[in-house]
Amino acid sequence: MLHETRNARAIFWDNDGVLVDTEHLYFQATQEVLASVDIALTRDDYIQLFLVEGRGAWHIAQNRGVPADEVARLRDERNARYGDLLAEAPRLAAGITRVLDVLHGKYVMGVVTSSRKDHFDVIHRDTGLLKYFDFVLTASDFRRVKPDPEPYLRALERSGLPPEACVAIEDSARGLESARAAGISCIVVPTDLTRYSNFDAADRVLENVDELLTVLK
Repeated sequence: MLHETRNARAIFWDNDGVLVDTEHLYFQATQEVLASVDIALTRDDYIQLFLVEGRGAWHIAQNRGVPADEVARLRDERNARYGDLLAEAPRLAAGITRVLDVLHGKYVMGVVTSSRKDHFDVIHRDTGLLKYFDFVLTASDFRRVKPDPEPYLRALERSGLPPEACVAIEDSARGLESARAAGISCIVVPTDLTRYSNFDAADRVLENVDELLTVLK
């Protein structure tokens, strides 16, 4: 453990899988688009490539001989499809509103996500969650996304606090790696997609977000 999470003065929240239940929609959109070029992306493939390694799956298309301009088109198609799915059914993570309501005002709180800003905006158009946060960092705010430490290093800059005063809330191995590489303690709340990842480096692994109220007390 890097330091005692009970002494945290700032909480940095991942978005997809932590605040909102959207990861399965990204999987669906990516799977559908890759299927159009006869590439079958399995659930296990998605977990490893996206949630552990954080590198996506477009290299699979490239290795199959799909031209670069076609890969770019497929990426755009996936992003559009994901946006449509988000507009249809963005869902709050179970219990998150109550937890944020209890923690609000007691910590500096920010969202640190590798999601595109346009997708983030669609997700939170009607969630009512943004009022709880002092700042939001999306993929447009840094050059390298998770598992690189840059997203959390930017969060430290925005908070004005040292790493030992902060804790990250993540659901994936790549998010955990990003936070720890930035020197920040990390609590993991796994989802169904990430539950069997390796979280040995986490300060704590919780069953649900409600347990944060006890851990951070």
